[in-house]
Amino acid sequence: MGISTIGRPVPVVRSGHVQLSILLRESDKSTLQNQIFDQIRSMILNGQLRGDDPLPTTRELSNQLGVSRNTAVLAYERLIAEGYIRTKPYVGTFVSPDLPDTAFLSSANNGGGHAAEPAAEDEPEPVAPGGALRTHRLADPDRRRLVADFWVGRPDPRSFPLKAWSQHIKARLKTAGSKLTSYNDPAGLLELRQAIAKHLAPARGVIADPDQIIIVGGCQDGFNLVGRLLVKPGTTAVIESPCYQGAAFVLESLGAKLHPAPIDHDGLDVSRLPHVRDAVAYVTPSHQYPIGVTMSLQRRIELLSWATQYDAYIMEDDYDSDFRFVGSPLTALKGLDRNERVIYLGTFSKCMGPGLRLGYVVAPRRLVDSFRRMKMLMNNGQSWLEQAAMADFMASGEFGRHLRRIRQLYRERRDALLNALAKHFGHCEVFGDQAGMHLVWKLPEGLPDAAEVEARGLTAGVGVCSLATGSALRFDKNDGGDRLLMLGFVALTEKEIEDGIARLAGALRSS
Repeated sequence: MGISTIGRPVPVVRSGHVQLSILLRESDKSTLQNQIFDQIRSMILNGQLRGDDPLPTTRELSNQLGVSRNTAVLAYERLIAEGYIRTKPYVGTFVSPDLPDTAFLSSANNGGGHAAEPAAEDEPEPVAPGGALRTHRLADPDRRRLVADFWVGRPDPRSFPLKAWSQHIKARLKTAGSKLTSYNDPAGLLELRQAIAKHLAPARGVIADPDQIIIVGGCQDGFNLVGRLLVKPGTTAVIESPCYQGAAFVLESLGAKLHPAPIDHDGLDVSRLPHVRDAVAYVTPSHQYPIGVTMSLQRRIELLSWATQYDAYIMEDDYDSDFRFVGSPLTALKGLDRNERVIYLGTFSKCMGPGLRLGYVVAPRRLVDSFRRMKMLMNNGQSWLEQAAMADFMASGEFGRHLRRIRQLYRERRDALLNALAKHFGHCEVFGDQAGMHLVWKLPEGLPDAAEVEARGLTAGVGVCSLATGSALRFDKNDGGDRLLMLGFVALTEKEIEDGIARLAGALRSS
């Protein structure tokens, strides 16, 4: 059996016993590499291709489809970047055994044809507990081979205060006694909660008693803790559009009905909030994820007023508020809250490293007992040793010095990225460059969309992120998000940043 590609009949692509029925249409507005990507991805998602199934080489694919090898390479690079396929040196290319987007596998819903595309840009239907779960993306280990990877949310491993941290770990081990062999307070080590409360008051304007603080395994653990307390099937969950997948998918998994509200240059559009009671709102006001804008003070006041009027709770994710490069940061929502409607979530993942699995939740006083009981049900608390070392690191003043050092370092790298973009692309419209660990570049006319730029960058050894790759969830297909490129800069040296942007510019010029 043959298929037609760009008007010419060619053989069906074969790799061992696997048949890839790929149909390329000249009339399709999508590029050839995108058509190949979409169709192979669909075969994987609907089960036609399964984990570890072999795939044809890019040379075989290009020969049999009658397209350039570079077209096949671009399609494969994007499939690799998004985790659908993987290569084994000197062996071949195979379907990944750990597939993303497994929640979308459903032959019953697509009639046995191509798998339905993920509804990442449409409002998702609420998912009852026990139903199919969607998960956010983590960095692909294969990206380590890239010359420069502008992955978002990853701190610089070379800046970790290893010497001081090692000293605190060793000191605590010497006096650990039974603490390593006993259960501890599920809410967290009191010394660490005291240190966090002392840090938050001047840094974020949040006045909290240590008893209000619950130590968690990063913000994702915090989302689950808050969600299990406040969300039941049918609860309205307000989220920013676009927003961070990790939070939205947790709320969705608990049965919440997601209510996306758009953002603009002042942050969340409060006028689009629902007039319902007992809702939950998830926001990132200090450095909106993914766009990077800061919610204005007026919007913050309006959001708090809405929460008070409708008995709603606000989940404030302050994930990278330690890095403000221009002016002073606005007081956190929690610091403005006079009616105990805000639940504050912070993390050490961005300033220290996600491998420590340490974060914290500041609960309203009336919910403290409920939070403590729920934390006990979930996991009986975090590792004592890491909590103790972090408490000592903060109490010694080394944490403050570490923040000041890396804040300056990250600012220099932010400047290097802005300079490199201007050098190779001229005037660039960017968002979120005043704070945080990434910025967003609005691609100008004349350049391809973000997914295509991402694919060409990978071919040149440069990793950049479209919103989808950067774990952002869109609900409006016409919001211009396909022209937005996320660029994390803190894990790269200034030279790596310059080399990476130069390579990206070369790849876009030569295509």
